[in-house]
Amino acid sequence: MGEYAILWEWLSFSARWLHVITAIAWIGSSFYFIALDLGLRKTPSLPPGAHGEEWQVHGGGFYHIQKYLVAPDFLPEHLTWFKWESYATWLSGFSVLVIVYYVGADLYLIDRNVLDVPGWAGILISLGSIAGGFLIYNTLCKSPLGNSQNGLMLVLFALLTAMAWGYTQVFTGRAALLHMGAFTATIMSANVFMIIIPNQKIVVADLKAGRTPDAKYGRIAKQRSLHNNYLTLPVIFFMLSNHYPLAFATQWNWLIAALIFLVGVVIRHYFNTRHAGKGNPHWTWAAAVILMVIIAWLSTGPKLYGSAADVASRGAEPFMAAEHFAAASQTVQTRCSMCHTAEPVWPGVRQAPKNVILDNDIAVANAAHQIVMQAGWSHAMPPGNLTEMTSDERALLVEWYLEGSGR
Repeated sequence: MGEYAILWEWLSFSARWLHVITAIAWIGSSFYFIALDLGLRKTPSLPPGAHGEEWQVHGGGFYHIQKYLVAPDFLPEHLTWFKWESYATWLSGFSVLVIVYYVGADLYLIDRNVLDVPGWAGILISLGSIAGGFLIYNTLCKSPLGNSQNGLMLVLFALLTAMAWGYTQVFTGRAALLHMGAFTATIMSANVFMIIIPNQKIVVADLKAGRTPDAKYGRIAKQRSLHNNYLTLPVIFFMLSNHYPLAFATQWNWLIAALIFLVGVVIRHYFNTRHAGKGNPHWTWAAAVILMVIIAWLSTGPKLYGSAADVASRGAEPFMAAEHFAAASQTVQTRCSMCHTAEPVWPGVRQAPKNVILDNDIAVANAAHQIVMQAGWSHAMPPGNLTEMTSDERALLVEWYLEGSGR
């Protein structure tokens, strides 16, 4: 059994690593081509049909790139298709979803204090929402609304906000934000798989048959590529969010997710504007900072009560001397010590997560800041609230922490 648990952990780690590698490849190529596209210059020497060109230097060599809006007069023998980065990113990300959240549905996916459903039902909801999300998005893009870029963007933002709220009504906070990443990444990867690449193949087939390609296929692909451009940064945030309970396990996690989309949009707007040679809109960074401050405030901002370093410098004594220490320690040892002990008794847990031990008074006092972050201000722990920690117990942990930290 122990060997199985070790192999499963390494499978999970390997899948995450692969997901990061492929995401770097996909996002890197996306960033490059957006910058290239916006930086193209029109020159008198452009061949017929060319939209623009760019000279670049990298790695000791010079590159001369030309772009054709529809297609060149002749089809080169070799074409490089940028698609596998997208597909591999989605497939590796879905494998992480299966390995961590589907296999461990009772621990990471379902919080029965949020919605009391069996694990298999949570998995079906997950799969249905991810697939259905692209169908709704695709329908919107093909509707008359798709002709209004700004109108479509506003409706898509409303859709993403609604999904963020909906996920928090079904899953654990950790799974809700992770699903926002999966929901968004599925739209992006499906854009590549179902729209962008097929449209490019139609153009290639027309060229081979001696027909003039229809420019509409390029326009449609361009629209989807633009959406992918603006969705990239939020997806990265959601990939990382499961490590930060103040993002996923607080009351306003759905609103935090919605605001993250706005942060991603203004940052991408800055780079898009610069790459297009239209100036340096520094206001975008101010807007991003303001939005992040609002997000921190929504998460209840633990810095108001001191950092982990501040707490560590005080030592355990103030927390052990606090009025509510006995009750707080009893709560932690009752709700958390089945995993956070030298020999965990929870099935599948071989050692205390992150080597945090919480099975005695001194250990609890030393971990005061971690406890209040994970189980007081946020609901990150216990995972899926499997041990049924109550709201009163969470409030007790916060009150004890504030007493010990002198607030």
